[in-house]
Amino acid sequence: MKRKYLYLLLPLIACLVFGFKAINDKYFEISKNIEIFSNLYKELNTNYVDDLDPGALMKIGADAMMNSLDPYTNYFSETQIEGFQYLVEGKFDGIGAETKKIGDYVTITDVFKNSPALKAGLKAGDRITSINAADAKGKSKSDVLNILRGAPGTEVELQVSRPGQEELIDVVVQRGGSSVPNVPYSGFVEDHIGYISLTTFTNNAGRNVANALRDLKTEDPDIEGVVLDLRGNGGGLLREAINVSNVFIDKGEEVVSTRGKVKDWDNTYATRNDPVDKDIRVAVLINNKSASASEIVSGVLQDLDRGVLVGQRSYGKGLVQNTRDIGYNAKIKLTTAKYYIPSGRCIQSVEYENGEPKDIPDEQRAKFKTRKGREVLDGGGVKPDVFVEPGKRPTIVKALQDQDIIFDYVTQYVLDHPEIDSADAFTFEDYDGFIRFVKKSAFEYKTVSETKLAQLRSALEKEEMDEAIASEMEKSAKLIEKEKEKHLVQYQDEIRHLIEQDIVGRYYYQYGKIRNRLKNDADLTRAIEVLKSDEYDLILGN
Repeated sequence: MKRKYLYLLLPLIACLVFGFKAINDKYFEISKNIEIFSNLYKELNTNYVDDLDPGALMKIGADAMMNSLDPYTNYFSETQIEGFQYLVEGKFDGIGAETKKIGDYVTITDVFKNSPALKAGLKAGDRITSINAADAKGKSKSDVLNILRGAPGTEVELQVSRPGQEELIDVVVQRGGSSVPNVPYSGFVEDHIGYISLTTFTNNAGRNVANALRDLKTEDPDIEGVVLDLRGNGGGLLREAINVSNVFIDKGEEVVSTRGKVKDWDNTYATRNDPVDKDIRVAVLINNKSASASEIVSGVLQDLDRGVLVGQRSYGKGLVQNTRDIGYNAKIKLTTAKYYIPSGRCIQSVEYENGEPKDIPDEQRAKFKTRKGREVLDGGGVKPDVFVEPGKRPTIVKALQDQDIIFDYVTQYVLDHPEIDSADAFTFEDYDGFIRFVKKSAFEYKTVSETKLAQLRSALEKEEMDEAIASEMEKSAKLIEKEKEKHLVQYQDEIRHLIEQDIVGRYYYQYGKIRNRLKNDADLTRAIEVLKSDEYDLILGN
């Protein structure tokens, strides 16, 4: 009998011995490499030919270490803590405006309704020339934002240069109360089809979506379906992802679970309230900028066969971050777990390239099943049930935006037009005026063809190309240049729509921009088609 127990214990003892050995080997490797790193750091600091900043050197090493992991694991040195507290902990308020570095100065590009910036009289186009009496020329956007952000109720003094006015303007802005509405617009886009735009998962996102749906149902008791727009929504609070899901699904439904290395930290999260409507048809719009909490909501509705997803594959961020103090007021924000939605799949992308998720072919992604048995995939975002080919942005359109030509034109347009029609009724008619504005500006851009041609010319010059080839290439360059002259007219529909949207935004803020954008929206049109047809039930297997 004793021998029998001994035979049973031997495998267990062997597992423990080898287990302890593996742990000891790992700790030895950690200890060894820390010592190597320390010695390397000391040698560089002591003997390198030039003087080194020890803190900067360590920051470079730490950042390189973080860069070998996912893009969301970051090291914050003592000097970065204030920015960290805003970005991660939300301890500071801004002024409720978007900015961009244009030329030598950071410029206000958008002002939110009811924000401190708007109340103080700031407008899109204002160039910030000084902050708290300090010259702002040459300051980066992050430099300026670090000063603009601060404790709620405190003030910041600005001096701005406004187009159309010669004298500088002094402005005092009180920080706080600048939260951007997470549901900037909801309404009807078709008979009996409602629409709700959710731009971020900040506080009360679930409540605001619920209230928007209730209002739509009150306005039209015969409502047939609703479009939930999560395009461009980069996520936010996990609890709000659960609350938004809860608007459409039963109380007690599992929404998401988190799993990591430390099993005691694993959690499962379920809905806690009764839904607003668990039967209404739902179409969710997503694109490659829909991330994190947006992917939880869209993935949950897909896994539970509760709604149809329309658009393009989402971004692929299914990671949980936590922060840890690591001494001397430095911190690390690190990934500690992954999100898993009801089917059991993880939406996290498994490969990165230049800090962005890399597209994984469907055949290489693991397969899972929805509640009704539909096949869904993991390993790289949420794939829509109905794919809509994304509109391609011509090179000239990108260049007009990147060089702020459209922004500058709209700023001038607003100076010349104190008011416009309503957000729904306004149409931009003076495209010839825009063309004249472009021709007077310093606008230049290169097409893809020009870039490729320049690369080919460079390669041929190194090989001492024949004069005949050089002549033909020169002819090609002139033909491309001549073709470029037509692009302002060729792509005027896309350009006109961007101008119109920006103009409406100056007068009617986010609400107006969204209303205007919906007038020409392929994703929305397709979602409405699905909601109003048998296709909805066919997709979900109802």
